[in-house]
Amino acid sequence: KIDKELLGYVEDVMFNRRADATERMLDFAATLDPKSHPTQLKRKDGFGPAAPAFVATPKQNVSTVNKIAPKPASELPPVPKYAKWVDPVKPTAAFDVINKIMKERIMVIDGAMGTAVQKYKLSEDDFRGERYKNHTHDLKGNNDCLVITRPDVIEEIHNAYLAAGADIIETNTFNSTMISQADYELDKKEEVYLLNKTAAQLAKKCCVEFTKKNPAKPRFAAGAVGPTNKTLSVSPSVENPAFRGCTYDEIVEAYYEQVEALIDGGVDVLLVETIFDTLNAKAAMFAIDMFFEKWGQKIPVFVSGTIVDNSGRTLSGQTNEAFWNSMSHAKPIAIGLNCALGAKDMVPYIENLSRVADCWVFCYPNAGLPNAMGGYDQKGAEMAEDCRVFPDKGLINAIGGCCGTTDEHIKCLADMVATYKPREKHDVPDIMRLSGLEPFNYAPNEKDYRKTFINLGERCNVAGSTIFKKAIVDGNYEKALAIALKQVENGAHVIDVNMDDGLIDGESAMTKFVNLMVSEPDVAKVPFMIDSSKFHVVEAGLKCSQGKCIMNSISLKGGEEEFLNQAKIVKRHGAAVVVMAFDEEGQAATEAEKVRICCRAYKLLVEKVGFNPQDIIFDPNILTIGTGMEEHNNYAVDFINATREIKRLCP
Repeated sequence: KIDKELLGYVEDVMFNRRADATERMLDFAATLDPKSHPTQLKRKDGFGPAAPAFVATPKQNVSTVNKIAPKPASELPPVPKYAKWVDPVKPTAAFDVINKIMKERIMVIDGAMGTAVQKYKLSEDDFRGERYKNHTHDLKGNNDCLVITRPDVIEEIHNAYLAAGADIIETNTFNSTMISQADYELDKKEEVYLLNKTAAQLAKKCCVEFTKKNPAKPRFAAGAVGPTNKTLSVSPSVENPAFRGCTYDEIVEAYYEQVEALIDGGVDVLLVETIFDTLNAKAAMFAIDMFFEKWGQKIPVFVSGTIVDNSGRTLSGQTNEAFWNSMSHAKPIAIGLNCALGAKDMVPYIENLSRVADCWVFCYPNAGLPNAMGGYDQKGAEMAEDCRVFPDKGLINAIGGCCGTTDEHIKCLADMVATYKPREKHDVPDIMRLSGLEPFNYAPNEKDYRKTFINLGERCNVAGSTIFKKAIVDGNYEKALAIALKQVENGAHVIDVNMDDGLIDGESAMTKFVNLMVSEPDVAKVPFMIDSSKFHVVEAGLKCSQGKCIMNSISLKGGEEEFLNQAKIVKRHGAAVVVMAFDEEGQAATEAEKVRICCRAYKLLVEKVGFNPQDIIFDPNILTIGTGMEEHNNYAVDFINATREIKRLCP
């Protein structure tokens, strides 16, 4: 009872419900604990009479109340009409065609490549061919090189799937990155380029031939972009959880080389698939966006995650809604799931994706679950019946098959979905969606302001915690990680990390500590705020987190060009951003300056960068208000009024 009553007084202060709120709260607090009672004890120095008991008298500062009272709407300047961002990267014709088809019917994706290749019982010589005749490493099992050594086999497989009714066939490039091909010593750039371009040309040729036969059913070649055989979120060393087998930049470079070759080969779409680590997928989308910007055009991108078991999580620990929150910034034309599960087990996760995603949704499950020998026994008709639940519930716009599926399975799926209507897109609440291993969706609640406030844990900030700073300087990262964990256990929604100190190598410390946080599920479940005054340090942190982070911060201090360049990089990483009320002339102190600078930054972000307004967080600078200096007297009032006006003018 007491707690609830005190909470009411505290909320009066926090939400400025009445002018005498502070005095009333202090008066009430004094009745709760004898330690806080006014005292009649003599002074410790022994001089003078005992001080009289203090009696709080509620006062109302009329001038201050008038200063922070909202103005009538008629006296406020109108909210500016912001221009819609125009993407300088132009979409190819495939966007309109695929969007039209997915509104009208359920599209069909092809089936497994590996399963089909196994039926040919190919030898080492088949994988070597003439080009790799004298190669020093065994190549059997490297299916991707068959586009060069046995293109007839791959073409036959493509044609079988197209004949079965597939609208989309994937290039034989699941492992065609420099990183994956290193296992076969085929990781030179020219070799990887040849694999991808040749595979794209082969798949495109098959699609063109089938489209000519029936123009009413156009076929599409999808450039298959696999997850690589490395993970950016999990250490390969049990003894060193901060270690990674490769860097984010290496993954980005590998994907960039692959995407360039696939597009040079003529693919219609890209399919980033079998995502077991969302950070790898974010690196893929980072590379794709970089290439699109250079190319000046873009093709549709499908993104497909992999839920590894009935925990409903990826191998790196994310739920599928957290996965969507992490990937939605890339604006894929479609999001889905493939591999690991059969259709029956995949249903609840596709239902959830269908609920949260604002794009098309697809799935291509395995042919049931593997048997004791690792094979798949489910026949096409049985799989099609298991998959019927997806169109029955209106969950999908495309369907296909993964491990164990053949052209028989694809024909049965195509026949099954032919009579169903596709899933309709629906409006998704426009809110800030962050993620760690779990989603954090911020939706202000006007009826309960306690749900509006985000609890931001700031003890992992070397500027704010001497204990944390000492742990980092001493290299005691175990103790530093315990500080992060304690904050999450105490209710922090987001964990702030800052390494700005002259005694610390900020980039190295940020990388190591965020990698450690990612490796601790009880910490990694919440989003991170990567905090630094040095942009390269912030970016180092963003490169370590598979979740959707908050980047803290950017400002106009260095001018518009620097501001826009940094904002574009933050957007490409998929992070929300904190914008400081700071420009070329310095830090904003007055209400007018705070509003002017924040509105200027907002206009640049939404009109020049295409930043989602929901991902913009303003810091209007709360300055010291208890100095006693006359020029500081209005700081609190200016902050309150500026905050109200910024929220109104920057919707």
